Amino acid sequence: MVKAIQIGLGHWGFSWTRDVIPKVPTVEVVGYVDTNPQATARVQNELGIDPKLCFTSLEDAAHHTDATLAICTLRTEAHYPVVKRCLELGYNVLVEKPFTSTIAQGKELVALAKAQGRVLMVSQNYRHQPAPIAAARLIAEGKFGALNMVSIDFRRHGPSQGYRYWDMPDPLLADMSIHHFDLMRFVLGDEPVRLSCRTWNPPGSPFRYDPSGVATIEFARGTIVSYRASWMNSGPVTPWAGEWVMDGAEGQIAWSSRDHFRDRTGPDQVSLLALDGKPEPVKLDPVAFPDRTGTLNAMATALETGIIPPGFSSGEDNLGSLALVRATILSASHGGDWVDIADVMH
Repeated sequence: MVKAIQIGLGHWGFSWTRDVIPKVPTVEVVGYVDTNPQATARVQNELGIDPKLCFTSLEDAAHHTDATLAICTLRTEAHYPVVKRCLELGYNVLVEKPFTSTIAQGKELVALAKAQGRVLMVSQNYRHQPAPIAAARLIAEGKFGALNMVSIDFRRHGPSQGYRYWDMPDPLLADMSIHHFDLMRFVLGDEPVRLSCRTWNPPGSPFRYDPSGVATIEFARGTIVSYRASWMNSGPVTPWAGEWVMDGAEGQIAWSSRDHFRDRTGPDQVSLLALDGKPEPVKLDPVAFPDRTGTLNAMATALETGIIPPGFSSGEDNLGSLALVRATILSASHGGDWVDIADVMH
């Protein structure tokens, strides 16, 4: 059993408290931390959490509990200082995405975790779904030969679907696309080398910053990814993980994941289309701990067994996904100029 404290009980943190942590039986929360007394009162009143387990400071929780894991579910700008302090106090850390606001901050936390001999993991929950797991396996097995091009589409209409972060900087690339960028690396089993990106804000948009963008991303083995995404698209919505078409020398692998809108035959789908053939659905294996429960279970497994499970997104590994975020933002700020990933990582 892994004893944990949870830090950050706001809207998303409360969802972790209610919907995620109770579903992972190997994790026992022995402390809940939030500087806002209304947040701690809510978990007490609505979830029946013992007031004795609630604290208004990390230091107080550390002094009164014997946890070895800190689950950090705070707003992004708080990730760096809170995760840093958790590591200094000797905790293993699971932190929500995006990992940090800058590459430098991420590198510092990775180095600190190594120096402390602690495990640092980023919750990239989209990895823990049947479709991307199957797609990654098919690519690793060389299904349909070498990849030529990968096309990804993500479409949502924020004003009518309730997306409310109108003033968030880079609402597409930093908050949403991080999921898709991480899936690119996970499914392809490859790393990006350079990219070009353009973003824009359509007329009449309630967003202060650009909610729409396109990117061309080149990977080390030569695969080109064409990525199109928008929070202001009036077309049919896509699943949260987007719609993927992976074109190989001998056929295509098409898949989508986390389709909680259309969900007719299950939220995840994969199909194979051999050259001159007909689409054939792929039977997907069930995932015992899907989505965010998958990240928490992976962390608990690593701590209990010392074995890093499939889909584990360490802080060090996640620097590659964070680099895609920073590189696309940089490219877009320069009108689509090509950016080398290596330059962003240094």
